[in-house]
Amino acid sequence: MHRNPNEWKKAATSAEEVVSHIRSGMNVFLHGGCATPAALVDALARRKDIEGVRLFHLHTEGTSNFAGPEQAPHVRSVSLFAGAMVRRAIEEGHADYVPVFLSDIPDLFESGGIRLDAALLQVSPPNAHGHCTLGTSIDVAKAAADAAPMLLCEINERMPRTHGNSVVPYSRIAAHLHSNRPLYQHHPAPETEVEGRIGEIIADLVEDRSCLQMGIGAIPDAVLTRLKGKRDLGVHTEMFSDRFVELFESGAVTNRYKEVGPSRTITSFVIGTQKVFDFVDDNPLVEFHPSDRTNDTSVIRKNERVVAINSALQVDLTGQVCADSLGHRIYSGIGGQMDFMRGAALSKGGKPILAFSSTAANGRVSRITHELNPGAGVVTTRGHVHWIVTEYGAVNLHGRSLRERGEALISIAHPDFRPELRRQLHAIRHFTF
Repeated sequence: MHRNPNEWKKAATSAEEVVSHIRSGMNVFLHGGCATPAALVDALARRKDIEGVRLFHLHTEGTSNFAGPEQAPHVRSVSLFAGAMVRRAIEEGHADYVPVFLSDIPDLFESGGIRLDAALLQVSPPNAHGHCTLGTSIDVAKAAADAAPMLLCEINERMPRTHGNSVVPYSRIAAHLHSNRPLYQHHPAPETEVEGRIGEIIADLVEDRSCLQMGIGAIPDAVLTRLKGKRDLGVHTEMFSDRFVELFESGAVTNRYKEVGPSRTITSFVIGTQKVFDFVDDNPLVEFHPSDRTNDTSVIRKNERVVAINSALQVDLTGQVCADSLGHRIYSGIGGQMDFMRGAALSKGGKPILAFSSTAANGRVSRITHELNPGAGVVTTRGHVHWIVTEYGAVNLHGRSLRERGEALISIAHPDFRPELRRQLHAIRHFTF
């Protein structure tokens, strides 16, 4: 059907009418992050005339109405990366979780490994050529938009128009809602003393002309605020937020020496405040690509001095890293951690870094333990781990024996837990210090 992009406002309808196209038994993709089309998903969650609809998504913002026990018979959440909105639902069995590399998800959609019947998206308005964009979140949404035969959209006048592989032709949209609302924002939290110390340690590991990958959170933010004195940094990342914009504005980021996308920042999604939305809007120096490209280790490794900064929930004394669960309780997801840990390790002069505070639960629990909790998922294996950083220092486990790893990790554990960790290491490895 030919659709005139100049008439898109007149063609808009209500959220209820948009989601009326979804039928029982369908597999539906839900756009996530700041691009979550909350009005559409809320309207879908109110429907009691459907059953067996599965809603596939990464982390979402704005609403969790689709993940409650009363919705499960009608619409069931399936997280490919779990956010705060669905953690409880997964734990209670009202929702599902799929452990998968972010780089592998586009192929699942494109190959039919996960068959999609429809996609709920939030997009920018069509331009003169009839093209919308996926705005702030390309990640796995581009593959979903390409694979799903039916696109149901919120066209938001405030969604940034982004460059790169982000286009969705208006002609493919079956039905849409018109909105003019602010995107969901994620404000940086105040920095703690521990986070500041970790930021200082990691900043010392970053050389001029390094190519950065960073996640969201207080520790990546603490690092970025301390890199403004560096020269000619590049950025090839899965995502970025407000602190990166400040780093770019400082002149530290030029992308001059990157092999992949020289002079341009490469990412697959952004999360932050209006500051980052304004920065990416119609900015040709920021390219958005699907996660099977941004997170492809064969692409990442082409850049030299890749510094990948990721986090962990728990690390055992052999270097096994749990990053997606608290025991059996799913907390987040595999995401892109392993993609960038391996990509950085293969990069010439690269540094894969896992950083976290030494304790949790207000100092009552050590994140460095003699063994992972029962049910804990290993996201980064001990064969892939390199740099581990806490507020007590940085150690490189690559090429070290199990005994050496244990000693190194104990040296950056919180002092209150070191004696017990030494006793446990002695019992496991049968040696004394």
